[in-house]
Amino acid sequence: MQLTRDGSSPGSATTAKYYSVKVQLYGRFMLEDRTEHVCQINEMSPGDVVISTDVMANNGERVIAYIDHIGRVEGTVERLVSGGFLVSLIASDRKKNKIAAQLTWLANKHELDMPEDRRHQRIAPRNPITSLSMADGRKYPCRIVDLSISGAAVELRMRPALNSQVILGTMRGRVVRHFEEGVAIEFSSVQSREAIDAAFEEQP
Repeated sequence: MQLTRDGSSPGSATTAKYYSVKVQLYGRFMLEDRTEHVCQINEMSPGDVVISTDVMANNGERVIAYIDHIGRVEGTVERLVSGGFLVSLIASDRKKNKIAAQLTWLANKHELDMPEDRRHQRIAPRNPITSLSMADGRKYPCRIVDLSISGAAVELRMRPALNSQVILGTMRGRVVRHFEEGVAIEFSSVQSREAIDAAFEEQP
């Protein structure tokens, strides 16, 4: 799935136009008067987000939002829409890439249908950038786009064969599914939250 219309990588240029992804996320946002309100997100791209809420905002107003699975974002109200307003996000290239990776996961989630989707709650890795090691010693950089105590989905350029034994960070597992941007990995055993944090905290 491409998240930019002009073929550039997400966040590679300030002029990039991003595809919006249909999602169903919840969160809260804060206006300039420091009041906080709940909201729902039904459409988002790495460059903007439609915030659905009963609370009105002013054009040009600064907004800070905390969105499930995405985290903290901020920007300015570009225009009012039915049932809410559109916020143009202010973010670094790194942040936009992270948002793009998470939106890619959310858009492809129905294709993955991983067992851990239903069994275990998501974990936000302390550092989403890590490495995937193969049994023969080859190592590839990758980005975690979804993580639980039983497995992970990662963005990865190469495609290890299904059932390949791999090490993600320091976690042993096997490749259980391919998707457009990478692979899904099932850990060899269900891990503790502490073990997950330790496995990815110090990775480059």
